[in-house]
Amino acid sequence: MHPFEFKIMTTGLIMTVALFLAGCQALNPKPDTSLYQQLGERKGIADVVEDLLYLIVEDKRINQQFKGMDVVQFHRNLTDQLCELSGGPCTYTGRDMRELHAAMAITDTQLNALAENLILAMEDNDIPISAQNRLIKQLLPLYPDIRNL
Repeated sequence: MHPFEFKIMTTGLIMTVALFLAGCQALNPKPDTSLYQQLGERKGIADVVEDLLYLIVEDKRINQQFKGMDVVQFHRNLTDQLCELSGGPCTYTGRDMRELHAAMAITDTQLNALAENLILAMEDNDIPISAQNRLIKQLLPLYPDIRNL
């Protein structure tokens, strides 16, 4: 067999397998897992928020911003907010983001530090990267209200 013929046969085989696998996916599509489910539902979100709180306390870049806060209320409100943003059955009943952050003068550096800690907390809870990105995307519209722009 000539090397050129072997290459054509190999390429044809690869294309056939690829088409076969694509066809199998069309026949058996994966269920669309909601972001809420990927985050572990309310319990998983609460676990992420708890780990986030520990990271905030340890982070000198932002821990002063959280000094004196009601930890239980913060945990409940942030869990509810992330649950709602992820499509879960929760309702955030905390204060408006602009009102809540008005006097804090939060910098981009501090906001990035908080986002970094949120990602670390999600990693520690084995949240898939795709779900992490989807949650961050849901949080992005809050940026102007948190920064009071």
